[in-house]
Amino acid sequence: MDGVGFLIILLVTLGAFVLWLGGTAVLIWGERRVVAKMQSRIGPNRLGPLGLLQTIADGAKLFFKEDITPSNVDKVVYVAAPIISAVVALVTFAVIPYGGEFEVAGRVVRLQVWDPEIGLLWVLAMGSIGVYGIVLAGWSSGSKYPLLGGVRSSAQLISYELAMSLAVAAVFVFAGSLRASDIVAAQAQPFFGSWALPSWNFVPMLPAFVLFFIGAVAETQRPPFDLPEAEGELVAGFHTEYSGAKFAMFFLAEFMNVITLSAVTVTLFFGGPGGPLFGPPFLQAVLPVVYFIVKTCAFIFVFIWLRATLPRLRYDRLMDLGWRVMLPLGLLWVLLTGFSVVVRQSAQRSTILRYAAAAAVVAAVLYLLAPLLDRRPGAGGDDGGGEDGDEEPLPTGDGGQALPRPREKVGA
Repeated sequence: MDGVGFLIILLVTLGAFVLWLGGTAVLIWGERRVVAKMQSRIGPNRLGPLGLLQTIADGAKLFFKEDITPSNVDKVVYVAAPIISAVVALVTFAVIPYGGEFEVAGRVVRLQVWDPEIGLLWVLAMGSIGVYGIVLAGWSSGSKYPLLGGVRSSAQLISYELAMSLAVAAVFVFAGSLRASDIVAAQAQPFFGSWALPSWNFVPMLPAFVLFFIGAVAETQRPPFDLPEAEGELVAGFHTEYSGAKFAMFFLAEFMNVITLSAVTVTLFFGGPGGPLFGPPFLQAVLPVVYFIVKTCAFIFVFIWLRATLPRLRYDRLMDLGWRVMLPLGLLWVLLTGFSVVVRQSAQRSTILRYAAAAAVVAAVLYLLAPLLDRRPGAGGDDGGGEDGDEEPLPTGDGGQALPRPREKVGA
């Protein structure tokens, strides 16, 4: 590798770092402003235009604040836990393409830090490692509330990571590759000709998208899945005993994970940085980055919207949703996706359309015949009242007075 190649790699990495870190600062400000508007408040509006510098001021305050360490903590693990969370959040975005390809001085530049064979499995692996930072923080704090928060977090992340991984596996099977670049390229081809909408995975993989996004909200521990740091129950959860720069690392990791999983959602289901290109070469190089930022911001807004509107789930219902609903649906959808891919590869398109039309006709006929086959009283036009259709006579008591029907109020 010569000096120019090294410089290109350095600039691409620096661009991704600035995009994610700057996006995190804007997200913190934007969430406070949007939630304030939704709750008829003002939000940060003093420091800088529209309060834009408030995030920088808060970050500087946290990093220069006096650090308080409780006396009964395991100091090595206590210090290592926030570092693990922050570092994992920083390196997760390396495999996400945040722009297209263009040429500079005869060299092809791809706006993606790393495109390994394992592809987006890197994101799942880093998410699994990130759990350790939260669990170790709760265990090393030497307090019962952080410990409960760490246990809750580990159980929640393991539960929802399974369903989220199955949703990602379905996309891998459908696209035929693990690489993020191949998944984005597969979504660039339009559905029906060059004039139609692009073939985003959102359309054929709608159940996988729903499962993945719910799992992403739970993975980031955002409302309504913020049980590990429920302030009404656990004070602040796993980071109750943290302050200063260590707390800022947890804070930074949470918001950076929101941006990363929003970007992964865009990459898997909405074409990544793909979009219509036009104009001079410089504009064609910038437009994919703009498309990627706009799509990612749309999902970030959904994260904020959920926080402002939904109440926190009860913990048993949280676990039931992950194990009893999302996990079986994820397994079923992976099997159906594999079946559809095999059929698509082994049969002609006309044959597939013919069988799909036949299945649709059978489903429509069964839907129309279902009321006629229902034997319940009152179904299919029969009210169950005998030949004349009259109601059965009311039962009478000892004095000949009619008694009310079951589940009918007296004197109603």
